[in-house]
Formats: sequence, structure tokens, C-alpha cells
Amino acid sequence: MWIGGLYQTANPFLLEGITIGLIIQKFGGSSVRDAERLGRVCGIIAAAKKAGHRVAAVFSAQGDTTDRLVEKARELSAAPPRRELDALLTTGECASVALGAIALCEMGVPAVSLTAAQLPLRTDSEHGNARILHIDTRRIHRELEDGKVVLVAGFQGVDKGNNLTTLGRGGSDLTAVALASCLRADRCCIYTDVDGIYTTDPRVCPTARRLPKISYAHMLALAGEGAQVLHDRSVEFAARHGVELEVLSCEAGSVGSRVVETADCGPVTGLTRKRTAHGTVITAVGRALPGERGALARKALQGKLLDIIDYCEGNERFSITVDPAAADRALCLVHDALFDT
Repeated sequence: MWIGGLYQTANPFLLEGITIGLIIQKFGGSSVRDAERLGRVCGIIAAAKKAGHRVAAVFSAQGDTTDRLVEKARELSAAPPRRELDALLTTGECASVALGAIALCEMGVPAVSLTAAQLPLRTDSEHGNARILHIDTRRIHRELEDGKVVLVAGFQGVDKGNNLTTLGRGGSDLTAVALASCLRADRCCIYTDVDGIYTTDPRVCPTARRLPKISYAHMLALAGEGAQVLHDRSVEFAARHGVELEVLSCEAGSVGSRVVETADCGPVTGLTRKRTAHGTVITAVGRALPGERGALARKALQGKLLDIIDYCEGNERFSITVDPAAADRALCLVHDALFDT
């Protein structure tokens, strides 16, 4: 295997303690939503290439492109044929990677965009929620050997009849993890809006703490309860195939978090929230839950006169349901009670 440079703590592209050759980078829709942000993403890719690494990147559709395409389809039909809807939605990712390749070439970095059909990335025929069956990596290897950055359209595949399919929620994350597994990549980097994985949403709770490492099991638990940083299907795939993930932001100096087989996050790992028909559910996950910690959370809310609509305890977790209008405040109060900040 081709080997690149050595790890440096200031370089977000390199994995601690080892040398690397091939890295997979995934960029979500908000990261590539306009020319300015796309240029920043291409700068990150170019820096990794310049450092001597082979790079394959997975892009989502720009911004809210997928939502707008769904709206266009529903202007014509309340229930569009699922095959045709998939054919429509895949155009968003195709546009993203083509624009990315154009931008990289303009920067003097040889690049090529590839759709799922051009790989090909084979799936079953479950339109809207297809399952990956096989990825032919020969085309990617040829392009990498020619010195190019390879940009792969996320979220999509082709079935045995060469019909376009989509992978469903978190599809681009899943594409990146599957590629990392099939290519035996040395690194799989998922770029998000925040610098890694936190004990709760740092945009809401100023005392949220970044977790340097988190286990697959606890990340899966948080994702299943509504955490948006990674989707549960991609975490399940990573755990099953032993793909370590690094979650970073596009900001300069991003430190990030790693998702690994085992990690000690302390007695409480983190909190999530999600809106339901009955209110906003705040869920805490960790090895010290439920029990006394749950009592602390209830006391914190009651001390601030916040009503608890519902309360539920389970294995290594508990949930409190509150009025959506008080959700942000409740999240901060429960977080600070559990983490003693």
C-alpha cells in the first residue's frame, strides 16, 4: 500500500500515531451549498492532496437541493413513482461532484467526478431506502493511480437493472463509510457543522463538551435518539466492518472526534433531543444511567419550574419530555445537572 506523510497534531487530515495513504472525506449539503463554501471544501481536499495523500471525497447535494426537488415532484404528483423520484433526487449529488471537480481543476488539482452508475455502486431495488450490495472499486483505483482526486456522488446507487436508487436518510454518510471499507482506506473523515461530537448540541448548550473519542455503541445510541451528527445506518456499517470514523468541521484548526470500537466517555456520554407529537424528548445516554442521575435531571427542571410531561427510564438511558417552547432551556439544565458544569 502506498504510504504518505507522518502525523502532525496541527493537521486534521492525519491519524494519530500512524502513516496513511488513502483517505475518504465526506462533505454534507451545508458544506457545499454555495460557491464560497464549495471553494473552502475544495481547499481542504487540495491540502490533503498536496500533503501527499490519495483522496476520494463523497459529496451530498448542495444545501436544500433535495428538498426542493421533492417539492417539484409533488407539484406534479401527490405520490410520484418511487423509481422516478430516485432518478430525480440523484441529480443533486451529481451536480455537487461535477462542480467540485471543476473547482479543483481550476485550482490546479486533477480531479474527476463519478456517479454511482459510473463506479458502479450496486444496491437492491428498494427505491428510497436501498441497501448497498457491492462497490466496484476498479475505476476509483485507476483514477487515483493517475494522480486524480476522485469525487463520488453520495446517497445513490444502481440496481441490477441499472435503475437509479437512493440510500435514504444519511445516505451520503453511508456511501463514505462503505467506500472506506471497500477501499481499505486509512482514514474516513465525516465533515459536519460542528467540530466533532459533543455531549449535546453546542449551538444550543454553551457548556457542551467535545468528546475526543466515542464508542460505536454509544454513538449508535445517540444517533438512534435523534443526534444529527452521524446517522445510525452509517455507524452500524462502520461498526460491522471496523471502519474508524473521524468527525470534523470545515473550520481551520478543527480537532474533531473519533468513533472507535471502545472508548471511555465517563458515566454519561451525551444528550439528544427530538420533537414528537407529545412534546420534545430529551434523552441522556451513558453507563451510569438511569437511577440517581435521572433524579438529578428531574430536580434540575423542577427547580426551575419546568413541567415534565413524561419521564421514562431504560437500559443506560432515560428520557424526559417537555414542552417544545422550553426545550432549549431544559436541554441546558439537564446537561449541566448530569455533567456538573
